[in-house]
Amino acid sequence: MSASLVCKRICVTGGCGFLGRRVVERLQEAGYENIFVTRRSDYDLVDGNSVNNLYRDIRPEIVIHLAAVVGGIGANLENPGRFFYENLMMGAQLIEGARLHSVEKFVQIGTICSYPKFTPVPFREDELWNGYPEETNAPYGVAKKALLVQAQAYRDQYGLNSIYLLPVNLYGPGDNFDPASSHVIPALIKKCVDAVEEGSLEIRVWGTGNDTREFLYVDDDAEGIVLATENDNGREPVNLG
Repeated sequence: MSASLVCKRICVTGGCGFLGRRVVERLQEAGYENIFVTRRSDYDLVDGNSVNNLYRDIRPEIVIHLAAVVGGIGANLENPGRFFYENLMMGAQLIEGARLHSVEKFVQIGTICSYPKFTPVPFREDELWNGYPEETNAPYGVAKKALLVQAQAYRDQYGLNSIYLLPVNLYGPGDNFDPASSHVIPALIKKCVDAVEEGSLEIRVWGTGNDTREFLYVDDDAEGIVLATENDNGREPVNLG
């Protein structure tokens, strides 16, 4: 890490979340001294005035945007409008605020859900626009992909140094085990624990059982995000997996 980065004012949205806590810890371990974690109780990122207040109060030089409204298959099916609107508005207003307040670097975290439903394995970044996402995740994935377009457009027109990272599915300690909103690994763990406690001989899962997923340990993803914040200044999206 460059000594010039140590004193930068870094704002981490979603810094209290599953991934955000690990990113903040990794930044602290790396020696960063001015880390600001936003909470929804302080700044509602869906509200434009609140976003302006964030930039006015914190005066960040680097923004790592991790905040998201997200869940598993059930949550996506029940909240397509909310997931589209809130994720789009949070990112769009934060990127616009970064432009208006001359932020030095904006790190946008995307999602593997933005990839087309029938993307060849292994996923490559140049496949991102070759089809529509899987239907249950599409509102969330399309909203996040729109932020890639915005980030690139703002780089081209305004010179905003914005990078875009696409983590795969994450797992690890502190994950969400709520059956209504959890992702596949914690959901399966809870189903198995519940089955043992209830004496059940089977569990019921989504889909056919033939689906494939790629998983990444949450601490490894946090390390990748911090390394990208320090070293990546490119226009094109980058997979983290």
